[in-house]
Amino acid sequence: MRSNDIILAPIITEKSMKDAKSNKFAFRVSMGADKKSLKKAIEEKFKVDVLGVWTMIVKGRKIRVGRKRNEVSLSPWKKAIVKVKEGQRIGLFDMGKK
Repeated sequence: MRSNDIILAPIITEKSMKDAKSNKFAFRVSMGADKKSLKKAIEEKFKVDVLGVWTMIVKGRKIRVGRKRNEVSLSPWKKAIVKVKEGQRIGLFDMGKK
């Protein structure tokens, strides 16, 4: 797998931005990705040194959509939290300096 197939999107939330200050970055990743391939993909794509990788599967939930409020199931997805070496940053999570 290529790194673009493994890393699908960054997760930009208030919590992930707070964790970015302590060098932890969150990504939505493919379900077939394991920790070793995630570490390699992050290091190749963002040119950083990865110290640790944590993965979890986020359970799909049901939502109601449309005029008739039909119930639709969202599929489960995989989330990875990556800790990088002190002093290194991933540009997607950079808020700028205040």
